Amino acid sequence: MSKSKVVLPAAPLPDPLGQNIEAIISLQAKAEKDLSKTQRFVETVTAFFGRPLFLYSILLGVTLWIVLNVLPADFGIPKFDPAPFEWLDHVLGLASLLMTSGVLISQNRQEKLAEQRSQLTLQLNLLSEQKIAKLIALVEELRQDLPMVKNRFDPEAEVMMQSADPHVVMEALEKTLAEDLAQLQQQDLSDY
Repeated sequence: MSKSKVVLPAAPLPDPLGQNIEAIISLQAKAEKDLSKTQRFVETVTAFFGRPLFLYSILLGVTLWIVLNVLPADFGIPKFDPAPFEWLDHVLGLASLLMTSGVLISQNRQEKLAEQRSQLTLQLNLLSEQKIAKLIALVEELRQDLPMVKNRFDPEAEVMMQSADPHVVMEALEKTLAEDLAQLQQQDLSDY
């Protein structure tokens, strides 16, 4: 008995992973393209804040500032900010304010991108859930149509054939969360 391999001609299927990657890259490219010059400048500067070179630059600058103001006048170097270094304090305060503002601006944009990705993920999850419910319904229909399979009622499959209503799921989650929070608050009050 020889085993023969049957080769069925098939049309090339779309690569879902490749499509997903392209969609994500497209979303990212669009976000980068839509950046204003000001936003791009702020993000470039903010990216520099996160590098070790920036830390070394600050340490070197503060050290030079202090050394130049501590060296004796014998070297002919005038003290422009004698101890307790008030001007250094003001410069570092201003730099901290500017860095914090830059970081917050960058974080706001990153948060918007994360929200878009989250929305995309939610939409894909809802679509997947609908497809799975449809597949379960088709499998159940096929099972009922097969003459050699004993027909029986499967309550779990019946429930799983229905797509979840996002509004109902959200209401259930909010109710559960509210109950859990109330229970935690009650537990905290009983601890005292």
